[in-house]
Amino acid sequence: MINRFLEVRNQSEILCEPLLIEDYSVQASEFVSPPKWHLAHVTWFWEEFVLTKFDPNYTPYNEEFSFLFNSYYNNVGKRVLRPVRGLMTRPSVQEVYSYRKYVTEAMVNLLNTKLDKEVLDIIEIGINHEQQHQELFVYDIKYIFGNQPTFPTYRTGFTPKAINQATEFLKVDSGVYDIGHQGANFSFDNELGNHKVYVADFEISNNLVSSKEYLEFIEAGGYKDFNFWHDEGWSWINENNIQAPLYWHKIEGEWWNYTLQGLQKVDLTLPVMHLSFYEAFAYSQWKGQRLPTEFEWEIASDKFEWGQLWEWTHSAYLPYPNFSKSPGALGEYNGKFMVNQMVLRGGSVATAVGHGRKTYRNFFHPNMRWQYNGIRLVK
Repeated sequence: MINRFLEVRNQSEILCEPLLIEDYSVQASEFVSPPKWHLAHVTWFWEEFVLTKFDPNYTPYNEEFSFLFNSYYNNVGKRVLRPVRGLMTRPSVQEVYSYRKYVTEAMVNLLNTKLDKEVLDIIEIGINHEQQHQELFVYDIKYIFGNQPTFPTYRTGFTPKAINQATEFLKVDSGVYDIGHQGANFSFDNELGNHKVYVADFEISNNLVSSKEYLEFIEAGGYKDFNFWHDEGWSWINENNIQAPLYWHKIEGEWWNYTLQGLQKVDLTLPVMHLSFYEAFAYSQWKGQRLPTEFEWEIASDKFEWGQLWEWTHSAYLPYPNFSKSPGALGEYNGKFMVNQMVLRGGSVATAVGHGRKTYRNFFHPNMRWQYNGIRLVK
């Protein structure tokens, strides 16, 4: 486990290699966290949930850091509110890296001792937690760079594969199916509660929706026809003047797209990405089709390739049968967010290697679209 722990810790810092020092503290929106905050928060997680609880010789690096870098754990105590994380120019980037080194060394010392299952289980959560923040880091740095006037480059990669096969709809028979995580491998608590679900016959696309297909929706006036939209979605696009996916720009009659390699012409062969649930739903209505439920997606997932983009489902984020929260702060990890959010399945090119699985339940509010997401249709 030591090697795995160190690999994950190192990966967080590798993601920061292309940054300038000025990039570390920027918060381009209240839902975006600065890179420096990500680096410190995942470090605080190890300090708060492992070292201070299970290492009697551990001394916290700085008592103020719990207030500065706690995210949403009310059981831990007061914290800096999310919208003002970017106002913290102190501690410095250099001190955050010193904090990371201090905590990593203490964790390695602890991992070299004999640990019981309780500690090992929390360490497993910590590894997966840091991997989640690595993906969020990619979302956030893209939003930070993508809202600058010069559209700076970050690095290559984080681009989904082109769609190079004909679209087919794969038939799934009606029946009663098992849903949820099974086995001894790691899962989050929101995947547990394996249960049976009945689904009717359906057919699901083998492809994600392409940018070419989505452009047809735009050019057909899809953003101007309320008939395709939820009332809430229609209000959202009009109040925010939404006319295309996030990062798309129409320049002198041509569509361009900000990528982490800079501003480029929209590649029509790539899957469309960075859409709200409202937009995904409206597109499905325009096509005369629909989004899959999360249960349909899980049942059919062995029939198609997934993992390029998180895929919106038409399922609200709700607890599975017999869902229970862990006591204390770790019980706040998932359960308290089970309201007003929609489930996405599948993972993305920004997801850490080995982090995804078909039972993984990601979740966001319907208006969020800075995450790496796309559309798969059902009929």
